[in-house]
Amino acid sequence: MSESLVGTSRRRLEGRRKVVGRTGFTADLRIPDLCHVRLVLSPHAAARITGYDLDAARAVPGVVDVVTGADLPPAPGVDGPHLALARDRVYYAGQPVVAVVGETAAAAADGAALAQVDFEALPAVTDVEQALRPDAPHVLDKGDGADEMSDHAAAVAASRSADDHPNVLGHVALTRGDVDAAFAAAAHVVRGRWVTPRVHQAPLEPHVVTAIPDGDGGVTVSTPTQGPYRGRTELAHATGLPIGAVRLVPMPVGGGFGGKAITLVEPLVALLALRLDRPVTCELTRTEEFLYGRPAASAIAEVEVAASATGDLLGLRARVWYDTGAGGTRGMAGSAAILLGAAYRFPAYDYHGFDVQTNKTPIAPYRAPSAPPVNFAIEGAMDELAREVGADPAEFKLRHLPREGDERTDGKPWPPVTMIECLDRARRHRLYTRPRERGEGVGIAVGVWLGVREPASAACRVEPDGSLALQVGYVDLTGTDTTMAILAADAFGIEVERVRIEAGDTGVAPFGGSSGGSKTTYSNGPAVIAAATEARRQLLEVAADRLEAAPEDLVIAGGQVRVAGSPSRGIGIGEVASLATTYNSRYAPILGVGRNGIDREAPMCTAHVCRVRTDPDTGEWRITGYLAVQDVGRAINPAEIEGQIHGGALQGVGRALGEVIVHDADGTPRTASFIDYDLPTIDQAPPFEVVLLEIPSPLGPLGAKGVGEPPAIPGPAAVANALRDATGIRLTELPFAWQIPASRHVEVAG
Repeated sequence: MSESLVGTSRRRLEGRRKVVGRTGFTADLRIPDLCHVRLVLSPHAAARITGYDLDAARAVPGVVDVVTGADLPPAPGVDGPHLALARDRVYYAGQPVVAVVGETAAAAADGAALAQVDFEALPAVTDVEQALRPDAPHVLDKGDGADEMSDHAAAVAASRSADDHPNVLGHVALTRGDVDAAFAAAAHVVRGRWVTPRVHQAPLEPHVVTAIPDGDGGVTVSTPTQGPYRGRTELAHATGLPIGAVRLVPMPVGGGFGGKAITLVEPLVALLALRLDRPVTCELTRTEEFLYGRPAASAIAEVEVAASATGDLLGLRARVWYDTGAGGTRGMAGSAAILLGAAYRFPAYDYHGFDVQTNKTPIAPYRAPSAPPVNFAIEGAMDELAREVGADPAEFKLRHLPREGDERTDGKPWPPVTMIECLDRARRHRLYTRPRERGEGVGIAVGVWLGVREPASAACRVEPDGSLALQVGYVDLTGTDTTMAILAADAFGIEVERVRIEAGDTGVAPFGGSSGGSKTTYSNGPAVIAAATEARRQLLEVAADRLEAAPEDLVIAGGQVRVAGSPSRGIGIGEVASLATTYNSRYAPILGVGRNGIDREAPMCTAHVCRVRTDPDTGEWRITGYLAVQDVGRAINPAEIEGQIHGGALQGVGRALGEVIVHDADGTPRTASFIDYDLPTIDQAPPFEVVLLEIPSPLGPLGAKGVGEPPAIPGPAAVANALRDATGIRLTELPFAWQIPASRHVEVAG
């Protein structure tokens, strides 16, 4: 293995194409006879549809069709908020009600503006506390919603208890030990209520989908999806077509972060294309993306932690409620059970987590779904408990972090987990140890993501020009293609620049799984290595026959296969490949296939340090320094990893700085544009420093672990802990105002 390949920072293979504007996104497709779709969205969070007046919309020049839910074929098991177009009633503000199809985008927009829909407003459930009241309206008439956490490491199954409110989609209850006795014996108790609001993935590219009927009853859908094979399955179900009649073409993704991990407008566009027997495209506006696109869940976490006089942990009580929206996602509370309950070594705990439905847009994953809200709570509670015990927060947390083999809240032992190593490195960094000046504060927080895995496959073809064509089925979101090229080149013995990635559609590509949950490299990497290794073996077999040498005596170097110790005896890689593709050749074509099925997770750990400066007179504050220490297992392409950590850390910090989806009393979002939705700007972004730890995974490719999820987790807690250090005020509701209020939001008993 060449160290010059693995562990050396490299530019992305596709980087130049993106920089010069040559990357073709879905909106760049030029398709003859293409129709355009504009949606009419519900203005009500809950309402019955009592009538339509669509004549004026149909009369607009250039309008091809005006479609309601009743005009579309039913999909078995799909109803309520998951319909392509609402029928009879709506469940959230922003739910599509009518689709107007035009010869041009302008005609479709003009028609949509004239489409009239009559509603009878119904009582809406706008937050989880309202949803759980005994007299609360039921969000859904029936149905249990959908589970979207399978791509994002939901580790504990959620179920409903007989006494749960009908608006509870899932309930997880886990206990160990005598919690009441633990709290009764405690010398120090910290309890608080941490609130994390909804935020949006806010991708630069909105959802843009194009569907083309194939003339034989099938359909080809081009979309910037994170999960092509999963999307194909959902499209087949929605259209009623055999899975082989649906072809999904994954286009370059202009930002996803989980929001494009599932289908959204794809079923509707496919159904319209089949209905009209014409190509159809739909590009959401920015406002539609905010209203209809699936955001991250909000959550309320009530947490109590108890310790002895000497600082030993005694017990944990936790109640967590996730707002999953209308017909939302089951599994958030289950994943949170481990991320909160097993984050520290509590001998006794009592955890209840609830996935609760409301009349809001159904949620989707967003970079470490379920993790930031519970991390915000447990890291804040432990920071406060350390101060009550009289210990440095980093030292106190280090003492109580889990070790390999400790029992988790799901009853399984922790696999190798490196939170201790990350925190130890972070606490010794100058950003944490440097003395504080007046008005300064420093906070530290630890995070873990459990890790996901999914079967994957890859194929490696050796070309007559001596290059490798690597065929994969995943979607490249963050430079993964470059990582895979490095792995293939390293395994085969060739330059990275001689590897070409061929990412095909579901009609031709090997299965690659969804890109999300920090599993793309972890799951696909071993398959890529296996495919390149098998291609190398086949190449050496053919070359050995030509060179009259044993395969084990051959080496690959400088684009040639040579006999070890005899540089003059060699044959070009391309020449060997050509021998296996010519007429009357006795050699089989050189094509390596790799398959992978990892059955164990590799938890990914990180520790963040945030330094703030506050003005004691005005309460104004800003972040002056930020450190992220992360265990990546093996840094295959360090520059790309650092970029991932920069982006994830800023997304986490963004939750503290101002990102929030605000709803009015009727459940209508009021932050539906980049004017209203407060993304952090460059002047708010702190200087980031990244430290990579490499503690290899026994199963990941060359020891690598996932990267993308962990850096988005500890940000809110790190900022809150820094502000607590600077001001003495514990903030427990995100986002934080630029001026710190003079109030304390936790209760301490000691």
